[in-house]
Amino acid sequence: MNVEALVANRLLAVKAVKLQPSKPFTWASGWKSPIYCDNRKALSFPAVRSLVKVEIARLIAEKYPDAEVIAGVATGAIAQGALVADILGLPFCYVRSSKKDHGMENLVEGYLEEGKKVVVVEDLISTGGSSLKAVAALREEKKADVLGMVAIFTYGFPVAEAAFKVAGVELTTLSNYEALLKYALETGYIGQDEVKTLQEWRKDPSVWQG
Repeated sequence: MNVEALVANRLLAVKAVKLQPSKPFTWASGWKSPIYCDNRKALSFPAVRSLVKVEIARLIAEKYPDAEVIAGVATGAIAQGALVADILGLPFCYVRSSKKDHGMENLVEGYLEEGKKVVVVEDLISTGGSSLKAVAALREEKKADVLGMVAIFTYGFPVAEAAFKVAGVELTTLSNYEALLKYALETGYIGQDEVKTLQEWRKDPSVWQG
């Protein structure tokens, strides 16, 4: 089993990812969705937590050997990012979703020298908006050289792929929507008819109604 399938297996096993084509979830955005993903649940299971941190650290060591700092995106990737930084022996900081309304009003929390080479750790890529907002904060507030972003999972929305391209950010993920569907079908978690529904949703989730 390759890493994409293994991570998909583990996320489904601990219910960090749930597939319900016949009973869609409603996201905070109002979108109807046949999938729900909360990778923070992986932190509660030591074996899954360890798999994720080791594989993210491996990817960063292989792809970005010059990385000087690991930055997590709040709040979902703070813990996992810190675990990865610990394995790699690198400094860690995290990026808030919005500035504090008191004190130093920081977006970037922790110590980060200007101009450092940073790899961003994220838990989930949907539209890419919040993830790329964190990259922008690192670039603008700390003049960081963002080498790339490594995430646990991506839905692979075309809008996200386009946004990362425009922002000039290389994205690498441990697993993805296609790998998840392939594994779920092979193991009987979903049937062939449900795969079609799940694939239709991914084409245009903003208008999909199930």
